[in-house]
Amino acid sequence: MADLGRTAGAVSHADLRWHAIDWQAAYENVRRLQARIVKAVQAGRWNKVKALQYLLTHSFSGKALAVRRVTENDGKKTSGVDGVVWNTPQKKAKAVQALCSRGYKPKPLRRVYIPKSNGKKRPLGIPTMKDRAMQALYLLALDPIAETTADGNSYGFRKERCCADAMEQCHLLLCHKGSAHWVLEGDIAACFDRISHEWLLAHVPMDKTILRKWLKVGFMQQTVLFPTEKGAPQGGIISPVLANLALDGLESRLREVFPKPKAASQPDRVYFARYADDFVVTGNSKELLETQVKPAVAAFLAERGLQLSEEKTKTTPIEDGFDFLGQTIRKYNGKLLLTPSKKNVQVFLDKVRTKLKANKQATAGSLVLQLNPLIRGWANYHRHASSKATFKAIDHAIFCALWRWTKRRHSTKSRQWIYDKYFQTVGERKWVFFGEVKDREGKPQTVRLFHAFQTPIRRHIKVKDAANPYDPAWEVYFEARLGVKMSNTLRGRRKLCALWREQNGLCPLCQQKITRLTGWHNHHIVQRVYGGEDSAQNRVLLHPECHRQLHSQCLSVVKPRPSPDVGKA
Repeated sequence: MADLGRTAGAVSHADLRWHAIDWQAAYENVRRLQARIVKAVQAGRWNKVKALQYLLTHSFSGKALAVRRVTENDGKKTSGVDGVVWNTPQKKAKAVQALCSRGYKPKPLRRVYIPKSNGKKRPLGIPTMKDRAMQALYLLALDPIAETTADGNSYGFRKERCCADAMEQCHLLLCHKGSAHWVLEGDIAACFDRISHEWLLAHVPMDKTILRKWLKVGFMQQTVLFPTEKGAPQGGIISPVLANLALDGLESRLREVFPKPKAASQPDRVYFARYADDFVVTGNSKELLETQVKPAVAAFLAERGLQLSEEKTKTTPIEDGFDFLGQTIRKYNGKLLLTPSKKNVQVFLDKVRTKLKANKQATAGSLVLQLNPLIRGWANYHRHASSKATFKAIDHAIFCALWRWTKRRHSTKSRQWIYDKYFQTVGERKWVFFGEVKDREGKPQTVRLFHAFQTPIRRHIKVKDAANPYDPAWEVYFEARLGVKMSNTLRGRRKLCALWREQNGLCPLCQQKITRLTGWHNHHIVQRVYGGEDSAQNRVLLHPECHRQLHSQCLSVVKPRPSPDVGKA
């Protein structure tokens, strides 16, 4: 394999081949620079931070990884106003060479609208592929700073943090006998659309010239160019981090005004948790939250050109409960329970029923393959809450919808005939919906509907407040969490889980972690057309891009030797 990208500095390759890039070296170069940026931020050496950012954003490794990100994520087939998509290795290689800050001029965003749950529409600004890659490049140098300076209890749009961490923080704040009894449910009105450009340009630690170009680029709607005087448009890769940087500091501001009490008997116990632009603040009285906490929050937001939503911001006693991130948090006779909210359940069932209506003529096997990811994903999201009763209700509602689906297809058939054709008894479970599909070799295979009740309820362990994925000191901690996370992701797929553990969670080609976000490809070491077996000894997990590189370069991989510590996480 060609040894490209070994140096961190900018290089030029007239004959650069995309599949010849040494991805392991690229990851190592970028990771090393990011770790140095974290160390410099912790030491307060901002001149060195600026120098390291320049080195990273002008490096071949950073540019290659930026192009790889925008050509592998969910938006890789979505173009901007220029209609350009990088869908071939030649285009990707050319794009790496084209990423240059000198003379860079972004193109206007393509404005699209997506529906919201309340009937309104959320505006999205879609940058071009080149602008997305430039944002991904500068994000590599900005995100380590954002993670180092972020609020400890901020969980949205952050690496290695998720909704479950925010929900667990709410549980820890409210579950105790002496916990606060009132909650301020905060929501920022049109957060992304109203952030002050002046504040961002003054406080975001990155190249101000590039940032100003992104903020002032404008958007196209029906061939008309509209200017952007404020806000960070939703749809850009760097926009979530800019929003987080604008909101970071709210927790420390509240801690200054309301210091942490030294004894449980002290009245002003004000605590905070935030996910993106939604947050909760706990307090011992409604008066405290309304007259002191809320004005302090409003003053903090006003500095950034933001304001609270009067419609969604309210103060609620914990005994009445409140909805946060799709779950209801409420105390019943002194016991705190987190359950899926009624609105979230209704939205999920509407999706299932819409799927059934759109597949009136589909086969039962095809329907099962479409419903199972939907049900499993929703159940996995709520598996850390008190959801067993809700899971049973969901399974019953889906069964009723499927029964109507089968009766519509066979209105003249008897109940027993429909049962024999579409349902089975599996162990102690009766009325299990099933169908047949063909596998890769054309043989019929039986697939069964996944029941939400099959999902085990497991307590989520919240990430530590100070944990930083870019700081080498936290490497062992995040490796242990990744092992647990991937075990849950691959639950029910024993062969894939075993392969992942054998490989220590690493791709054999680039030696980088295989996660749910990166995705994976189940590769046969000896291809089946050449007599390779479909056994665990002949298979490895690779990143999708690494798999394409392997075949294009006629490379080979060997079965990695598992570490003696694998599986202990």
